Amino acid sequence: MSLWFSATAVAPELAAEWNLTASETAWLTTAVQFGFVTGALLSAIFTVADVVRPRHLFAGSAVAGAIATSLIAVAVDSFVPAVFLRFVTGMAMAGVYPPGMKLLAGWFKEDRGLAIGILAGAIAVGSALPHLIRIGGGIGRPRLVLIAASTIAVLGGLLVIRVDEGPYQSPVAPFDPGAVRRILRDRGTLLANLGYFGHMWELFGVWTWIPLYLVASLQLSGTVEFPAAAAGILTFGTIAIGGVGSAVAGFGSDRWGRTTVTSLSLIVSGLCCLAAGFVFGASPLLLVPFCLIWGFAIVADSAQFSTCVTELAEVSYVGTALTLQTALGFLLTTVSIQLVPILVDTVGWRWAFAPLAIGPVVGTLAMLRLRSLPESQKLAGGRG
Repeated sequence: MSLWFSATAVAPELAAEWNLTASETAWLTTAVQFGFVTGALLSAIFTVADVVRPRHLFAGSAVAGAIATSLIAVAVDSFVPAVFLRFVTGMAMAGVYPPGMKLLAGWFKEDRGLAIGILAGAIAVGSALPHLIRIGGGIGRPRLVLIAASTIAVLGGLLVIRVDEGPYQSPVAPFDPGAVRRILRDRGTLLANLGYFGHMWELFGVWTWIPLYLVASLQLSGTVEFPAAAAGILTFGTIAIGGVGSAVAGFGSDRWGRTTVTSLSLIVSGLCCLAAGFVFGASPLLLVPFCLIWGFAIVADSAQFSTCVTELAEVSYVGTALTLQTALGFLLTTVSIQLVPILVDTVGWRWAFAPLAIGPVVGTLAMLRLRSLPESQKLAGGRG
């Protein structure tokens, strides 16, 4: 997952080198989202995640994404080919994220929420890694960051090759064009997906733009000598702490119910969207703990929406259901990612994240509705 934000982390350098506008810079991330959506939809339509063994799909996709990212470093010097390769990277990620969840779900029946929560935590840490690489020697050296992220991705793919299917792995299923239609009509899965969509509306809008928000905030406060470097460190911490949040939420959801934990996480992160305006320009003594709380909550619920799908969806097509969920969720993120810079031009960084709170509101209502239905008895061993 280090590939996902590899270009985003070095966007300031690439923007200066290629004379990119703010909108063009945003496309370095948005193209990945569109690529992921395209790959995931194709995978869902042709039920690839349930026809191809997940470890093979994962490993091959990780290597393909690494190749696309490394080509930006060694062979690209302009916007258009970079965006195309970012799109290809996103398509490759569609063969990593959902199959990874399916593969892990096959090893756990009890404590599945914790297991997938830890996986989501790894995704958060992996997404944050390019920012850490950048501040560890990659500032002003964007190609080094891209190559390093590509190398890490290849290593991850090779590791997964060694993971066998677990005892609860759903069997390889035949191609069934009606599977997607059945998934979309299932009431419980639909509500879990709606909760996920509300979560995703906020998540990638924040993850994409939090580095520039922090630079602007630290510059306004005037309390840090090197605001860009400090913002890089805090960005890594904000995204990476989601790994802890995901594990804690997974542990909690197995014991207190998935709908309870996801609703609580959505409420906290939604309030942070609004509170970001009040802490903008504040002392780091306030800004740092606020960002860490936000980073903890904003991704804590992510894995539990996917865990819900593994418990609610048709057993033979869990991989397709997960892929469809992530495809539609990431399609929604393309809107919020592009919306934030428009809001910055309109209301400034102080209130640019406030409209993202709409997502957590919708997501919370969906999960509370799911909690009231009989389908919730399938979740977390009957805990809802």
